[in-house]
Amino acid sequence: MTGTPAYTVRVAEDLADREACFAVRKEVFVGEQGVPEDLEYDEHDAGAVHLLAVREDGASLGTGRLLYGEAAAARTGGDLSVGSLGRLAVTREARGLGVGVALVRAVEEVARARGLTAVDLHAQTQALGFYERLGYTAYGPEDLEAGIAHRSMRRPL
Repeated sequence: MTGTPAYTVRVAEDLADREACFAVRKEVFVGEQGVPEDLEYDEHDAGAVHLLAVREDGASLGTGRLLYGEAAAARTGGDLSVGSLGRLAVTREARGLGVGVALVRAVEEVARARGLTAVDLHAQTQALGFYERLGYTAYGPEDLEAGIAHRSMRRPL
């Protein structure tokens, strides 16, 4: 009987982990979705908390990041008690395995540990249902980011 290989989600603590996070983002956002590379990486990457989902054999399956404090203020209406989840990406081979859910929940745990009261995100409209199932509520108008329709969402912690 063959099963799905186990994976873990962890905070990216070292340079190798961060590079793995960036490689997943490049594969998904730049390669699959056509986001220009100069838009994918930004000034917030240096201070963000990055999370990495890794299969038991070491293969990177997904990533996400949490911005908080002043770095998140522009995305959260200036509310410093709200974090900003972003750059959530799951490799094609790992989709459907629960990796995205595990990453979102891990970001929320990091946010709670930092004393945040809610998490905001800017979801691609095709992913609204995914986030709604996790307790996020859409607000505000739809807008374009890197040519892709997005909508703001929030979940209290």
